[in-house]
Amino acid sequence: MADADEPDLLGSLAPHLGEGHRSTIGVLVAVLRTGRLLEAWLSSTLAADGLDTSEFTALMALYLRGESQRLSAGEISDALVQTTGGTTKTIRRLEDRGMVKRVIDPGDGRRSLVELSHDGRELTVGALQLVLDAFDLEIGDLDEAERVEVGAGLVRLSAELGERLDRR
Repeated sequence: MADADEPDLLGSLAPHLGEGHRSTIGVLVAVLRTGRLLEAWLSSTLAADGLDTSEFTALMALYLRGESQRLSAGEISDALVQTTGGTTKTIRRLEDRGMVKRVIDPGDGRRSLVELSHDGRELTVGALQLVLDAFDLEIGDLDEAERVEVGAGLVRLSAELGERLDRR
C-alpha cells in the first residue's frame, strides 16, 4: 500500500501509456521498488554479521550447492547476477575472512573452484536463520497461501527474465 505522501506513480503514468502497457508498468514499478527495498532491508539485516548482500548471496549459493559446497567463479557470478569483476572482488573478500577457499577442480585440474569453509558454513547458517526470522516478521501480514502465491509468481518472473537474458 502506498504511503499517503508518496505520489501515485502508476496513476500519473496512465495518460502516457496505451491500454496494453498498464499492467506491464505496474509489474515493472512494483518489482523495481520491491527489489530496491529488499536490497536495503537485507543490507541492514546482514550488517550485524559483517556481510554485504553479495557476500551473503555467494555464501548461500555455495551452501545450497549440496554436499560439495563448491562452485566455479562463473557459477557464483550467475547466482549473484553480478559481473565477473565484481564477483572476483566478492570472493576475495570472503577468502580474506576465511569463509571460502579455492580448491583444484577434481574433474579438471586446470581450473579452481570456490569451496565453503567450515567457518563460512557456520556464518552462512547463522545469517540465513537471522534473515529468515527477520523476514518472517516483516511479511507477517501475508498468510501461508499468499506467501506461496507471491513466491511462485516471483520465481516465474525471474525464470522468464533469466531465460531471455541468456538468449541475448
